Amino acid sequence: MRQLLGIFSYLENKYKLSIFMDPNLPIIDESKFPNDTSEFLEYYRDAKEELPTKFPRPRGKSVVTTAFVDASHAANKVTRRSHSGHILFVNRAPVKWHSKRQTTVETSAFSSEFIAMKHCIEDIEYLRFKLRMFGIPLDVNKPETRILCDNEAVVKNSSKVESTLHKKHSSVAYHFARWNVAAKVCLIGWIPTGQNIADAMTKVLPEVKRNALFYDWVY
Repeated sequence: MRQLLGIFSYLENKYKLSIFMDPNLPIIDESKFPNDTSEFLEYYRDAKEELPTKFPRPRGKSVVTTAFVDASHAANKVTRRSHSGHILFVNRAPVKWHSKRQTTVETSAFSSEFIAMKHCIEDIEYLRFKLRMFGIPLDVNKPETRILCDNEAVVKNSSKVESTLHKKHSSVAYHFARWNVAAKVCLIGWIPTGQNIADAMTKVLPEVKRNALFYDWVY
């Protein structure tokens, strides 16, 4: 409620501005995502999405949640820390975006991408919890949040149960992502770098390229 009042307070002071919510569903290629993730339950048997204990009965049209995630490996030339970025969508409307330097120095792009994935899934959990508390139903045909990532190794390790990882520092983010796939919170698919909207959250892009990324998704 405080956040909602903050929105109206902002609009009251900026009365010439408007906030638009696009109700149309996004066009997503489902072939990018795995068809069956039930095998993950053999390794994560207690995986289950945390649901509110008391939430209102869902009303109105259902929504679909989507996320784009990216990491710029060793982007900071002084400390060589990587940069994480992600954008969350409800239908076609962006509702949250994140752009922040990582707290550790990663020796590989694989590790930095998995840490960015972990931050993205954490925000997805909060978003799904909040939607349920607002009484907004999630689409029964696509209940999992679709996450699009441009690192093929991260996608394969989050989609194929037989993959293994022995580096402890990265394994926290690795198992966190796989646990949420097993809990049917999210599905992770690959997307080319040139189509990843989250690229704008991790790099300084020319205006033409930045606008082209959002135009393909929004329109």
